[in-house]
Amino acid sequence: MSNSSSITTFLLLAFADTRELQLLHFWLFLGIYLAALLGNGLIITAVACDHRLHTPMYFFLLNLSFIDLGTISTTLPKAMANSLWDSRAISYAGCALQLFLFVFLIAAEYCLLTIMAYDRYVAICQPLHYGTLLGSRACVHMAAAAWATSFLYALLHTANTFSIPLCKGNALDQFFCEIPQILKLSCSDAYLSEAGLLVVSACLALMCFVFIVLSYMQNFRAVLRIPSEQGRHKAFSTCLPHLIVVSLFVSTGIFAYLKPPSLSSSSLDLVVAVLYSVIPPAVNPLIYSMRNQELKDALKNLIQSVVFQQQHLLPTSLHK
Repeated sequence: MSNSSSITTFLLLAFADTRELQLLHFWLFLGIYLAALLGNGLIITAVACDHRLHTPMYFFLLNLSFIDLGTISTTLPKAMANSLWDSRAISYAGCALQLFLFVFLIAAEYCLLTIMAYDRYVAICQPLHYGTLLGSRACVHMAAAAWATSFLYALLHTANTFSIPLCKGNALDQFFCEIPQILKLSCSDAYLSEAGLLVVSACLALMCFVFIVLSYMQNFRAVLRIPSEQGRHKAFSTCLPHLIVVSLFVSTGIFAYLKPPSLSSSSLDLVVAVLYSVIPPAVNPLIYSMRNQELKDALKNLIQSVVFQQQHLLPTSLHK
């Protein structure tokens, strides 16, 4: 038996026992991590450099890419280091920081996805008021509110979680520090305060989800009334990527936290955690760029300008 004051390190769940599989997991996650860095980095650069993308929709997409970079950087580097060095340890402070950053970024992403649903609703259902309701100042205020609310939310959860006495060792059944796994180590009934906060959080998340669903029901009704096929296609092309991202994010999160106890196992929890914490940040840039011609053009221009600059500098370097 131990209590939280005597714990200096936590032991994370290992991906594999054999050295070969550990290295395989390292290279696999390194590939996913580099793909996420490249995809989100390209979107951030394209939106920042192309003045045609200086609109509310792409401003929120820029914020989403920053969040995705932060989310995947919170979990994967430590997991890769543990696989590479055949270790499971994470310090108490490191675990608290990881949990705080993960909750902060996940909450910020959900808030931002809700704001992006509102953006699409105004753009499609109230286009004449778009400039008024979503001016530059309003967009900055909404994004700042999402970041600030998520920061306070994560701070509350982290402080509450790590104030709970831990009596069941220090081994976590997950490859990163998350609230449910730490609560499993708590003394009997000591986790009820944090469980209450999680219930309140679930209710708020449900309200946001209902808002997203209702806004998209209105969007699709409005889109189907557009007379021209080109107009309908353009409207769908801006809605579908966001709807896919929301569905992926919400479905994996719901399954991770609300699945029946009978389905709970270390291997299944590990797979689900990868699905909701690793895969979305890596595939979101691909989803948003697949049907978005403006973003495709901006990325194409960005890549062409980089290649042109390299070709322009090459003769100079050879001459030297």
